[in-house]
Amino acid sequence: MNVLRRPFQIIRADLRAYLLINALVYGVLLLGMVLAMIFPDLHAARTSAFADGGQGALVNTVIGSPWAFGATIFVVNVFATALLLIVLPSLVIPFAGLAVFVIKTVDIGITLAPVNRTSALILIPHSPTILIEFQAYVLVMFSAYLLGRSWLRPATVGATTRGQAYVRGLSRLGRLWVPALALFVIGAVYEAVEIYHLVPLVLGT
Repeated sequence: MNVLRRPFQIIRADLRAYLLINALVYGVLLLGMVLAMIFPDLHAARTSAFADGGQGALVNTVIGSPWAFGATIFVVNVFATALLLIVLPSLVIPFAGLAVFVIKTVDIGITLAPVNRTSALILIPHSPTILIEFQAYVLVMFSAYLLGRSWLRPATVGATTRGQAYVRGLSRLGRLWVPALALFVIGAVYEAVEIYHLVPLVLGT
């Protein structure tokens, strides 16, 4: 039970920072959507680049199997995004992953923007996916923030050296990954259900 309790204790101890990161992530996502609605060509360019690029090819490869699709979503979210874009840069430069993911989030918002009737309808069943998966990203962002703060200000974690503070920051990062991984699993399962069942229902196909 301590494995589940400890992450919430960490969040409560820095609730203001956690809420600010929530506001940042979801706010930037909405900003990307607004930009796409103001500049439709921007949305068209991003969706075309996705369809023609490696991610689009990957989706086409696994789309025939719900299990393969869900597993792919999980792997991309956890390894290609959370670890590669948020955690790894933050292990080298304090808070670097936060800046990288903010840029990525704008791009995601542009891609998901409800610029026409079809994309607006798809966004209805896709909204829970956004809330769940981005809450997982928020937890990862929050853990990266705590690592960076510990590194720069060792006293915040009761450490006397930056080395000790870095290790304690890594410990908090690891603990926050427990609920983040749970949310990534839930998000991947729901997204598979959404794509194969809810989207066709909404679109009447």
